[in-house]
Amino acid sequence: MILLLAASASALGQARRVYLAPDDHTDYMWSGDEETYRRVFLEMLDYYLALAERTAGLPPEQQSRWNTDGTYWVWTYQKNRTAKEFGRLIGRIRDGRIGVPLNALVSCYGGMPTEAVLRGMYYAGTLERRHGLRFPLAVAMENQTLPYGLGALWAGSGARYSWKGICDCATRIRNTPRPYEAYWWRGPDGSRLLMKWNSLLEDNRSVGGYAEAARPEQSLQLAENDPRFLSRWPYSVTGLFGKGWDDLKTLSDEFVRVAREKTTPARKVVVSNVTDFFEDFERTHGRELPEYAAAFGNEWDLYSASMPEVSARVRRAVEALRAAEAMAVLAGLREPSFLEGRAGSREQAWMNLGLYWEHNWTADGRVVTRQARAGWQRRLAAEIESYVYTLHQEAAGALGGLIARTGAQLRFFVFNPLGWSRNDAADLPYDGPAEVHVVDLAAGRAVPSQVVTLPDAGHQRGLRRLRVWAAGVPAVGYRVFEIRPGRGEEFPPAAHAGQGTLENAAYRLRMEDRGAISSLIDKSRPGREFARPADGLWINDLGLGGGMLSIENAGPVSATLTARAFSPLPHTSRITLYRDSRRIDIENEITRNFGAVEQWTFSFNLDDPDIRHEELGAILRARLLKDGGHYSPVNSRLDWLTLNHFLSISGPDGAGITLSNRDCAFFKPGNSAIAGGVSFLDTQTPLVRVLAGGQVDGPKLGIPNQGGDSHFLQRFSLQVHDRFRPADAMRFALEHQNPLVTGPVRGGGPYPEHTWSLVAVSDPNVLLWSLKPAEEGIQAGVIARLWNLEPEDRSFTLALTGGIQSAMRATHIETDLEPAAVSSQRLAARIPGHALRTYRLRPRPGR
Repeated sequence: MILLLAASASALGQARRVYLAPDDHTDYMWSGDEETYRRVFLEMLDYYLALAERTAGLPPEQQSRWNTDGTYWVWTYQKNRTAKEFGRLIGRIRDGRIGVPLNALVSCYGGMPTEAVLRGMYYAGTLERRHGLRFPLAVAMENQTLPYGLGALWAGSGARYSWKGICDCATRIRNTPRPYEAYWWRGPDGSRLLMKWNSLLEDNRSVGGYAEAARPEQSLQLAENDPRFLSRWPYSVTGLFGKGWDDLKTLSDEFVRVAREKTTPARKVVVSNVTDFFEDFERTHGRELPEYAAAFGNEWDLYSASMPEVSARVRRAVEALRAAEAMAVLAGLREPSFLEGRAGSREQAWMNLGLYWEHNWTADGRVVTRQARAGWQRRLAAEIESYVYTLHQEAAGALGGLIARTGAQLRFFVFNPLGWSRNDAADLPYDGPAEVHVVDLAAGRAVPSQVVTLPDAGHQRGLRRLRVWAAGVPAVGYRVFEIRPGRGEEFPPAAHAGQGTLENAAYRLRMEDRGAISSLIDKSRPGREFARPADGLWINDLGLGGGMLSIENAGPVSATLTARAFSPLPHTSRITLYRDSRRIDIENEITRNFGAVEQWTFSFNLDDPDIRHEELGAILRARLLKDGGHYSPVNSRLDWLTLNHFLSISGPDGAGITLSNRDCAFFKPGNSAIAGGVSFLDTQTPLVRVLAGGQVDGPKLGIPNQGGDSHFLQRFSLQVHDRFRPADAMRFALEHQNPLVTGPVRGGGPYPEHTWSLVAVSDPNVLLWSLKPAEEGIQAGVIARLWNLEPEDRSFTLALTGGIQSAMRATHIETDLEPAAVSSQRLAARIPGHALRTYRLRPRPGR
C-alpha cells in the first residue's frame, strides 16, 4: 500500500500532502464556565492573530493557521474588542489564517428542531453579508452519532465540507471500522457534502478521534506507516485535524515547526485551516469517492431530555416563530418601523439556539457543576422565549391595528400562520358574558362558539376563552369575527362525552381513568379498532394506575374528557375532539418531579408496522439500510430516535396513525434496545414509546431529577390515515402545533375589514415552512422557506398579494445565491425532491 501511495503521488507529479489543522476543541460549560471561556477565546485569538503575522514571511504551507470550532468565538471577539481589532480578525478569516465553521459551537443535533439548526447558524450568515465572507465548513464532534438530514441542512446553508471525530467515551456504541473513511454525504434532496470521518484506530487523540493531531508528530507517523490506516486511506492527500482535546486553551507554534521539519521532497506537511485540505482532496480525489448516506441515531443527544421541560420550552418557542414572524411580515410591510430595535435580542436568540444543544449535555465535567450547567440552559431558554413571545405579542397587536373596521361591536381577527387555508378552533381571551354569539363577517353568518376555561398550561394560565370554529382561514392571512350579544343560532354538540367515552363524527374513543386511550375506532372504517395493548399499556399510557374521569368544556366547537391519575406519577391527561375535524388532541401534564426514565406508550392494532418520522430536514423510514430504511447497522445507536413534528406508523394495507409531537424530542420504536455495543431496531412490534424525560444512561450522564422541575407539559395529536403521505402528515402536525392566533381588531389600518391573505403556493406538496422579514429588515425583502416533501422534483409558484418585483434564491442563512425567476409577479421555481429551499422575495413597491 505504501508503494501504491508513492506511485499515486508520482503519477500526479506531486509530493504527498499531509494537512495538520490545529484547534482548541471547545467544551463549553464543561472545561470552563462562560467567563472563563470568554477570556480564553480572546486570549487564543489574539495569540494566533499575532502568530499569523509573525509567520507571514514563511513558505505558505508553514505559515500559521488556527481553527475555531464555531462562530461563537467570533461573536465573543466582536463583543469584547474594538472595531479595528475585530476588523483584524475578519481579515485573517478572509485570507484563511483563521478557520471558522458555520455552526455556533459543537452541538448534539439529534434533539434539535430543523429550524433551530438553521437559526443557530444565522450569525455566520450575518458575517457573510456584512464582510463578503463564505463559510464552507460545518462540524459536529465527539458524540458518536450524526443525523441523516443534517448534511442537507448544512449544504443548504452554504457548507461544502465536514469532518467528524469521535470520543469513544461515555458511550454504549461498539467502535467498529466505518464503511468509508471519506465520501460524498448525499442528502435526501440530492445535495452533496464532502465528508471525512476516519475509523478510530487508537484513542481519541489519534486518527478518527476529535483531536486527531493532538500529538501531531505521532499522528503523522501513524498516517504514513500504520498498515491499518494505509489499507483504508489509499489517497495522496491526508488530513489530520484537532489539537486542543479537553484542554481549556491551546497556545502553541508547534504546527509551524512540524510543517518545517517534516516536509521532505516526497511529502509536504501543511499547517491547515481544514478547508485547504478539502479543496485539495476534492480536486485530487473527488471523482473517485463513493456517495453514502445513513442515520446513526442518538447518544449524547438524548441527554437534553434530562431537562425535558426546559428543552420543550425552547422547542415551543422555535415553533411559535412561525406565527410571530409571519405577523411581523404583515406589520412590517405596512409599518417598516415596527421591526426597528429588535436586532440585539433577535441575534442573541439565534446564537442561543446554536448553543442550547452544545454537546456537553453529559454535564460530567470536573470544573462546571451540573447545577451550573442546568442554570445556563435555563437562561438560554428564557432569552429565546423573551424574543419570540415579545415579537409574537407585539406583532399580533400591530396587526389588530392595521385591519379596517366599522361599527361598535367587539371584533377579533383569527390569523393563520401556515401556507394553506385551514379550518380549526380558535381561542380568544375573553371575560365578557357567556350569552353571546359570534359572526364570521366574510361569510355573513354565525359560527359555533363556546366559552371554555383552559388548564394551567404554558402562557394560558387561568384565562377564560371564547372558542370559535373558524373555517376557511386563508394562508398567512386572517378572517375577522364579531361578538354580538344574545345566544344566537344553536349548534349541535361537537362531540358526545360520557363516562370514559368520547365520540364525534370521525372517531369513537374509550379512555381509561389513568388517561390512556383503550379504544380508537375510525368511524369511516366501521369496526376497525386501532388500539391494542402491549404489556397492559394502551395509547398515551404513562403506566398502570388509577385515577378519576371528568368532562370539560363540552360544546358546539369541542369536548374534552379529562383523567386525573395518581401513578406512576401524578398526571392529568385531556383528550379533545372537535367538530368537523379528524384530529384527536392529547394534552398531558406531569405534576411531580421524577428521577427515573419515564415514557408515554402508544400501542396500536397494526401488524408488520412501518414507521416514518421527521428527523432533521428529512423524513426517515425507521428501518436499516438493507431493509429499505435509513439507519446504519453499525456505529449507531437506535434505541431512541429523533422525533420532531411527527411520526407515522402504518400496517400492510397502508392504514395507520400519524402522531404529532409538540413538546418531546425522542421515541423508541417497539422494543428497540442497545446491548453489548450493538443496536437492535425493532420493526415488528406495533408500538412507540415517547421519551417523557430522564437520564437514559444512568445518573452520571445528564442533569439529575430534571433539574428540579415538577411540571411537564407534553402534548400530542393523533389522526388515522389510509396511507402515509408525507405532505399530509406534516400539514396535520403543523396545524396541531401552530394554533390559530387571535387578537382584537382596533381598526384604522389599510388591511381589509373581513378577510385577507398574503401568500398563495400552487403545489400542495410544497409546504411553506417559514415566512419572515429579512435579517437586515423588511426593506431587504421577505424570506420564504419551502419544503418539497415528495420524492419527485416539483415546479411551483408562490404569489404575494400585491405582486413580487424580484426574487433571489438564498442559502438557509439568507446569503443570496442567484436570481430566481419571477413570472406574472409570482416566484416560479423548481424544487428538488425532499428539498428545503430558501428565497428572498422583494414585494412590488406601493403595495
